[in-house]
Amino acid sequence: MENEEITDQEIEKADRHAEKMAKKKAARNKIMATKTKTGGLIIVHTGKGKGKSTAAFGMVCRAIGHGMKVGVIQFVKGKWETGEKKILEAFSDQVTVHTMGEGFTWDTQDLKRDVAAADAAWQQAKRMMQDPSYSMILMDELNIVLRYDYLPIDEIVETVKNKREDLHIIITGRNAKDSLLEIADLVTEMTMIKHPFRSGFKAQAGIEF
Repeated sequence: MENEEITDQEIEKADRHAEKMAKKKAARNKIMATKTKTGGLIIVHTGKGKGKSTAAFGMVCRAIGHGMKVGVIQFVKGKWETGEKKILEAFSDQVTVHTMGEGFTWDTQDLKRDVAAADAAWQQAKRMMQDPSYSMILMDELNIVLRYDYLPIDEIVETVKNKREDLHIIITGRNAKDSLLEIADLVTEMTMIKHPFRSGFKAQAGIEF
């Protein structure tokens, strides 16, 4: 293949691009130089779209990769054997998983049972929060039990707000309470644009669980 001769116009374009990128890099470096804080974050994944728990488990996997110890409490997904749970079992020295719920509330149709399961999960979460060996705690679908008032929101907010400074807490589930959003450092709202359920697809392994 013959080498094409580079024109003066192309050289000028390349120089402008390099200059533009250098300015962007300098601006970014200046911004990054002001970001000096470290410490535990309160993270909330909410919204009607799919991906709240999926994103949270992605963070859990990242933490594992960095050698951190993680606690996972699943509040309402107890009936399903999820793929992420099977993976985390392979890292039992770093991850403790407690599946306390007995399925979604419409599965049990038993208010006392649901409240008791939610309280047991919350008590376990508090024990983990008090254990300094944990660097991250995921409270999966906590927002759902708060939506149905199965747990006292004031106690949840106060306890999470006063966590250890080095502890990351991730809370998932749609309809997050405003008081929880107010104390969060990072809030992501998943927006549903399309969902296969509306086209007749059922929940599938590797996608929903």
